[in-house]
Amino acid sequence: MASAKKTPLLGVTMGDPAGIGPEVILKAAAALAGKQDSPALVIIGDLDAMRETARRLRGNLPELCEWHAGEGCFDTARGLPVLKVGKLAPSSTRPGHPTRAGATAAFGYVCEGARMALRGELDGLVTAPINKEWLNRAGHHFPGHSELLAEIAGARRWRMMFVGRQLRVALVTVHVGLARVPRMLTRSTVFDTIRLLADHLRSQLSIARPRIVVLGFNPHAGENGLFGDEELKVIAPAVRRAQGVGIDASGPVAPDTAFISHRRNFGFDGAVAMYHDQGLIALKTLEFDHAVNLTLGLPFVRTSPDHGTAYDIAGSGAANASSMIAAVAYAARAARGHLPRSQRAA
Repeated sequence: MASAKKTPLLGVTMGDPAGIGPEVILKAAAALAGKQDSPALVIIGDLDAMRETARRLRGNLPELCEWHAGEGCFDTARGLPVLKVGKLAPSSTRPGHPTRAGATAAFGYVCEGARMALRGELDGLVTAPINKEWLNRAGHHFPGHSELLAEIAGARRWRMMFVGRQLRVALVTVHVGLARVPRMLTRSTVFDTIRLLADHLRSQLSIARPRIVVLGFNPHAGENGLFGDEELKVIAPAVRRAQGVGIDASGPVAPDTAFISHRRNFGFDGAVAMYHDQGLIALKTLEFDHAVNLTLGLPFVRTSPDHGTAYDIAGSGAANASSMIAAVAYAARAARGHLPRSQRAA
């Protein structure tokens, strides 16, 4: 079982079969193969679709083999293992041609991966892109991976976080219209985000006393109430509460200057943004190809590349696997921190 291994075993869900998920998974596996501290991987998806993708790409890619849940350790000499979850018709695996059946299959891969992680069969989960529109067309009404995974895991307090080589940003609100954001900002939601971020940085990244900066909501962080009172009534009290329980938190700071750096030194280990674009414009501008999405508050490690299904280039071989490589590497690092200390790699 995965819990007895020092090398983390990560499940990688294939994502939408019509997207670039299969391609970036294979490219990432090839790039990480043989590297020191590389995790063990098992793909959760459609074996035929993965093999067809490998045939199109050619090149120095890993061989693929079927793996059955419950088998325990697998023989990596046989190739990169794929756990088959159902079987798709060829019409649902055509690159660039999404279908309801393909979206439902992608939904099933995520559900299976989450259940395996909850059972302790995986040390972490990496999810290749799904498409929100097609997920909903197929009758699965979730805004994204995080909401689905939180429901499966029964996680009441969870947040989305994005990391790159330079920045780590957790979000208080995510996939909601801007008009709804002020109503969703409460002392509790801001404090919970600060605490979840601090816990992640301490327990999974081994930062003993993480420094967290908290952004304001309004221009100039409200100018002492001139441009809005969310800072005075909500954000500042949440920061004080965090400080009261020993978290090194500061703010609220003006959002337009929060990410000014001196030689890539931002002066903090993680930031809390109030809404999606406030934090992610800076992060994606700096390092789009290397950004990783993860979900805080789950009982297992979960990451994903920070891009979509890219139907327009699926099947062309042009997909950039840098974000998937970063997602696997980050999940491995976090999973080592998530394991009991006696089981962590030296």
